[in-house]
Amino acid sequence: MSSGIAILGAGIFAKEAHLPSLAALGHAAPVLKAVYSRSEKSAHDLADAAAIALRLTPPAVYHDGDKSTDLDALLARSDIDAVIVVLPITLQPSVILKALAAGKHVLSEKPVAPDVAQGLGLIQTYNTTYKAKGLIWRVAENFEAEPGFRAAAAAIASGKIGKVIFFRTVVCNYIDKDSKWYKTPWRTVPDYQGGFLLDGGVHTIAALRIMLPHRLTHLSGFASLNKDYLEPHDTINAIVRAGDNFHGTAELTWASPTKSRPVTDGFVITGTDGWLSVNQVTIEGANDPVLRITVKSVIKAEGKGEVEKEEIIEEPVQGVKAELASFFDAIAGKDALNIGEPLEALRDVAFIQAALNSNGSVVDLAELAPSAL
Repeated sequence: MSSGIAILGAGIFAKEAHLPSLAALGHAAPVLKAVYSRSEKSAHDLADAAAIALRLTPPAVYHDGDKSTDLDALLARSDIDAVIVVLPITLQPSVILKALAAGKHVLSEKPVAPDVAQGLGLIQTYNTTYKAKGLIWRVAENFEAEPGFRAAAAAIASGKIGKVIFFRTVVCNYIDKDSKWYKTPWRTVPDYQGGFLLDGGVHTIAALRIMLPHRLTHLSGFASLNKDYLEPHDTINAIVRAGDNFHGTAELTWASPTKSRPVTDGFVITGTDGWLSVNQVTIEGANDPVLRITVKSVIKAEGKGEVEKEEIIEEPVQGVKAELASFFDAIAGKDALNIGEPLEALRDVAFIQAALNSNGSVVDLAELAPSAL
């Protein structure tokens, strides 16, 4: 890309994830030329942080309240080819369409939309109006891009645990009112389904989508609220099926009573010849946490019958960097990773939406999020 990019949204994730990832990409990333926020102060704060992180002249600041510096003015700039949208969930759909209409490539933070209906509408509009024009729209789902989850998928695909027969995922998060994630106003009083379950739960479903060899097709579950300040829901328990291939369980909560995580936290995928687990761990002296994949395989050893073989794979957590690199490569027409497809991201939303509304009934996920649009 010969021109530049802009970040739309100046919250925590823009500062703490996107800026460091752009810095890590170095010259492989386009120049950040502008930032936008609804608030002038937050836009200036992001611009100042970008100048430090990226070692450049502060990008131009855009904000609401003045036509000369609002979002339309930013999108009118011919030297900005693409935008990274990091705005509250309910604001993103309209901004995505506005950016595409202005001829910009778009990378929008997950989830793809607040619900399946809005997601379907967005994808249909993109496919019929903007895709043929060569515009790229990707959804930034960093778990989908994580090298660790992709390494786990490769291990399963290569047959190291045999044929998958069942799986389990447990996500146990603690959120109190002092959490930096809770203190953002749009999370404190969410105007979208599921609260943290939608905002964070799609990560877990994206990881399953990457690792499992077959698409999840049916779900039956229950949702509940256990801490009033995390309304409308904070916990999901679901039984899931992948056609006639295998089944599993998904337990997601943001209502843990303790900061410490149970030892069961993470992913376990079991096959006919072994099992595989994925857990995030912190290694002393390392800058970033790693995803540790443990593969236990049953093999036949001459004279010993069946024995267990263990393999440990560790990959640094770097999903945001990977998803940004993939997006820039897609614009250049050379993307090998090919992640962030909006329809795949829609299936993650469909899972959460189904679990929130199932109340024990079986939901057909393929019917909720059609394969073809």
